Amino acid sequence: MKTITRHHRLRGTLTVPGDKSISHRAVMFGALAEGVTTIHGFLNGADCLSTIDCFRKMGVAIEEKEDEIFVHGKGLYGLQAPDAPLYVGNSGTTTRLISGILAGQTFSAVLSGDASLNSRPMNRVIDPLTRMGAEIASQNHDGCAPLTIQGTPLHGIHYDSPVASAQVKSCVLLAGLYAEGETSVTEPALSRDHTERMLRSFGANIRQEGLTCTIAPPATLRSQHIEVPGDISSAAFFLVAALISPDAKIIIKNVGINPTRAGILDVCQAMGANIRCENLREEGGEPVADLYVQSSPLHGTVIEGKIIPTLIDELPVIALLACFARGETIIRDAHDLRVKESDRIAIVSQNLQAMGADILPTDDGFIINSQEGRQTPPVLHGATIDCAMDHRIAMTFAIAGLNADGETCITDSECVDVSYPAFFEQLDDLWQ
Repeated sequence: MKTITRHHRLRGTLTVPGDKSISHRAVMFGALAEGVTTIHGFLNGADCLSTIDCFRKMGVAIEEKEDEIFVHGKGLYGLQAPDAPLYVGNSGTTTRLISGILAGQTFSAVLSGDASLNSRPMNRVIDPLTRMGAEIASQNHDGCAPLTIQGTPLHGIHYDSPVASAQVKSCVLLAGLYAEGETSVTEPALSRDHTERMLRSFGANIRQEGLTCTIAPPATLRSQHIEVPGDISSAAFFLVAALISPDAKIIIKNVGINPTRAGILDVCQAMGANIRCENLREEGGEPVADLYVQSSPLHGTVIEGKIIPTLIDELPVIALLACFARGETIIRDAHDLRVKESDRIAIVSQNLQAMGADILPTDDGFIINSQEGRQTPPVLHGATIDCAMDHRIAMTFAIAGLNADGETCITDSECVDVSYPAFFEQLDDLWQ
């Protein structure tokens, strides 16, 4: 349990942990490459460690030395059959991406996770993989893990994805590494493109035409050195904290600002936020910047459509941000929030309502500060917060508690270890 109370000024400079999405992919692609891939800035959180554990069980030597990871690649066809189920913990990224890899192997494997992971929908990857010739089955016949995957020869397909999901797209493209002929995925909107960028750097034949990404099976992948930028999903909590806290001013160094993932910056600026991107550069094919953020008067906005895939993980803390803005904010088209580590629409709404916020859940989002006649947003007060062991919910309500009257108690605060083990320590260091 973590108890949070209102603090004074937020000041200072910090670096957030490495990007979770990029860390996952660096290990996976390094395992499939020839030679040794080195990874600097790897996120040492529970989800990414699950990815490491899975590949170790398939015979890949992975060393952890100081602040670098060394992945001794086995090549595209060098993985070995695991002698036990591959345990993915709470990591949906591990589950969905590795499914595409396993589909093209010559052995059988079982993927399983914790209770939360095993209740999340997997038909969105089972369907396209089956179309490619994969033998993949939900053991409980409910479209969820545990999944049994028998590697088989695959053939390329063109898949029209019903959702803009980087996990679905990546799963299909990774299966395409092993398929006969080209494999392509068309999305309704562009999801994050870390897979495409990194596979290209490893030597894969991959191209993007509008909303369609196509891959041809390569003869080999080449090992790389990967510099993992700071995770904008982690930076988001400090960004919002600075915007809503009085007299705050912080610098967040070395943050990845890939446009397929940095929608929160566009939303914040649309709401009147004072944010500057400085020292813009590119590292390992990914755009990176230092973020300068300070307290700002905010106003409501509408968040919908094509921008949603670029900020889906940040929507809980964006909902909190909107509680401190004048006027109404509407968030829609975010159905996937219902099937994350928790039902994030329900749990964000319940907890913010408990703190006195004006927020209403909808089927696919939120309506915030909708009451007519109110001149200023309601002042939040402390409450006991059940995060359903969802790391992003715990961090969102830590920021809420720092800007609320009284005490806020987060009952399952240890869940932040999934993506940000040092979150509370860094937060404490910034308050003056």
